[in-house]
Amino acid sequence: MTSHIQIATGLAKIGTFLRSQQWRQAEASALTPTQAQILIHLVARGPERVTVVADEIAVTQPTASDAVGALVRKGHVTKKPDPEDARAIRLHPTAKGRGAAKELAVWPDALLEAVDTLDIVEQAAFVRGLTKMIQALQVRGAVPVQHMCATCQHFRPYAHSDADKPHHCDFVDAAFGDASLRLDCSDYTEAAQHEGSTNWIHFLSSGSRPARHKE
Repeated sequence: MTSHIQIATGLAKIGTFLRSQQWRQAEASALTPTQAQILIHLVARGPERVTVVADEIAVTQPTASDAVGALVRKGHVTKKPDPEDARAIRLHPTAKGRGAAKELAVWPDALLEAVDTLDIVEQAAFVRGLTKMIQALQVRGAVPVQHMCATCQHFRPYAHSDADKPHHCDFVDAAFGDASLRLDCSDYTEAAQHEGSTNWIHFLSSGSRPARHKE
C-alpha cells in the first residue's frame, strides 16, 4: 500500500472515531450531530444567517434549516433580524445553547492522549501537513474556506529568523511556529487573492523569506 493511501486510511480511521464520539456527545445532550455542530459554530463565530451556517459546516440549506428549527424549539437558538438587512434573519445562541456548546466542544480524552504521544517536532509536521491538505481540498471546492493561519491576512510566513518561531501573526503581534498554526481561528480574515497566494508560496517553500518581514 502506497504512503498516500496509508495516510488516507489513517485519517479515515480517526474520522470514524470522531463520528462515533460526536453521536455519543450529541445524544447525551438530546441533539443530533448536525444540531450540535451548528450550535458549536454559532457560539464560536457569533450570529450567522442559516445560509452561511450551511456553507460553513458543509450541509444543504434544508438540512441546516431543519436542524435550526429543532434548536429553536429546544431553546438553544433564537432568531433575530439581521442588522444589515431587515428582511434577513440571524441565528443567536441562547444562554442555554452556550452552555450546551461548551460541553459539546470538549475534545475526547482519548484523542488528546493520542495527540500527546507525538513530540513537538511531530506535532509541528502534522499540523503543517494538515494545513496543506485542507488548502488542497479548498482549492478543489471539496470544503468551504477554513479559517486557517495560512490563508489569513494577518499571517506572515517566515518573517523571523528563529527556526522555532519563524512565522508572525499581525493580529496578536507575536511570532510562532508550525505547531501553533491554527486551522480554525475566530480572528481570521481572509487574505486578498494576491497576498494570500504570495504568502502560501512562501509558506510552502519552507526556508525562503518573504520580501516583507517583521523582526
